[in-house]
Amino acid sequence: MFTGIIETLGTITGIRPGGAGSRLEIRSDIALTGTKIGDSIAVNGACLTAVEISGNRFTVDVSPETLTRSTLGDTNPGSRVNLERAMMLSGRLDGHLVSGHIDGTGRINTIKDLGRILVIGVSAPETITRYLIEKGSIAVDGISLTINACDREGFEVTVIPHTAKITTLGFRNPGDPVNLETDMIGKYVEKFVRGETPPGRGKVDESSIDMDFLAKTGFL
Repeated sequence: MFTGIIETLGTITGIRPGGAGSRLEIRSDIALTGTKIGDSIAVNGACLTAVEISGNRFTVDVSPETLTRSTLGDTNPGSRVNLERAMMLSGRLDGHLVSGHIDGTGRINTIKDLGRILVIGVSAPETITRYLIEKGSIAVDGISLTINACDREGFEVTVIPHTAKITTLGFRNPGDPVNLETDMIGKYVEKFVRGETPPGRGKVDESSIDMDFLAKTGFL
């Protein structure tokens, strides 16, 4: 699990074929002290496993699923990426719970400079926007951000100077694609409300949780 609080930037230094997937070689801007082979590192929000580590350089394998779902399939050597190592349960959860499993991609539509504060508008498919709520959380290229406003076509977030300085959002432009991961709680709630039966289990009694119940209790 991750928090969406980016530790540092990195640079992709090499891309090699890896069966149906690929292997990325990445140089971190900081030393990866304490990181070992097998550890998880989120690269632009995608949870990847370090298979080689040498100083501040590491290598990860990227599966065909991740290449299809994320922007990593279109990246090039020299591209800058956001990096976050897996959270420690003994630490503070400064952002929100992020799994590192990319739901899909969106595209930056607008960037408004409000005097050091950036307001960024992102277009996204309905398969993603259906899980967004005003003042909810979303991970954009692995960055935990609060949703200012949203509709079926996209959403808007505010980026403070610190976040712009230490992440890729500081030099993104309109038209750039970004990885998106919605809050997993919404997806679980939707499945429970639909009353889907887990594989291998018989039909269960109809749930007392429905849309009316969620509305009455303030969840909608």
